[in-house]
Amino acid sequence: MSRIRTLIALAIAVGATPVFASVPASAKAPAVSTPLTPAKFAAACARRDGWLDPAPPARIFANTWDVGTCGITVMFITSDQGHVLVDAGAIGAAPLVLANIRRAGFDPKDVRWIVATHEHHDHVGALAALQRATGAKVAALAPQKAVLETGKPNPNDPQFNGMKPIEPVRVDRTLADGDSVVVGKIALTAHATPLHAPGSTSWTWQSCTTGLECQMIAYADSSSTISSDGYRFSDHPDRIAGVRAGIKAISALPCDILLTPHPSASAMMERFAGTKPLADASACRNYAAGAQGKFAARLAEEAGSKTTGIRK
Repeated sequence: MSRIRTLIALAIAVGATPVFASVPASAKAPAVSTPLTPAKFAAACARRDGWLDPAPPARIFANTWDVGTCGITVMFITSDQGHVLVDAGAIGAAPLVLANIRRAGFDPKDVRWIVATHEHHDHVGALAALQRATGAKVAALAPQKAVLETGKPNPNDPQFNGMKPIEPVRVDRTLADGDSVVVGKIALTAHATPLHAPGSTSWTWQSCTTGLECQMIAYADSSSTISSDGYRFSDHPDRIAGVRAGIKAISALPCDILLTPHPSASAMMERFAGTKPLADASACRNYAAGAQGKFAARLAEEAGSKTTGIRK
């Protein structure tokens, strides 16, 4: 320690700036007493999966964090030039998300963009509150934008009758499939995956450690084809086409680490706990294959009955 102090003193004496003084506050390692690991997240959420069950923030890999709750994922990607949130959580989740951002060592005012996976109240219910708290801009694909700006569920959504309205949100940028949201070294790519909802969007980005170990993160949207009572996909060929297009797109995502809006959909807790591998290059293909099998079973069931109810 004395040698380090001597070197710093000499540097100051000759007018030099110590290297660490130029590092932006947002880029410094979080000032926490214990590491905020995925394992701690999983332990805190043992036997708890409620949408508003508090969870600690978890640094999943490099600059990729989960700042959501036990039951709903909220992605947080950081850079020296600002940060991006993907999803906002359910109505009432904003204070939990903001607290997790601060606990991770970051300032919510440094969030530059907020985007979402899909336009249901459990994932964007807190979006308006987070937009106000951070001052961030919001970007969305056109089908998602219509719901966010009006606050009203999409009548073409198979789950329309079970959806709650949300507080309307100003959307600053309309995205197309393949567009990117860029902040500093962060580059998130939007992939239209209209499987779970008309505006469903999956997101991919590269996260790298300071040692330049890199992983492609795929935050793939929900793959379930549940619906309100009485809804039949067979009566809506446009939705069948959307589901199939979404499955194909998810299968093709660049994908080292798969994450999902509902942790249980991709065994995130088990992978966070270390009982299953966190990284798996085949994860997106397997996730899509599972969705394909369940949707085929749904259509087969519809073919043998006149009506069907909510399916999970």
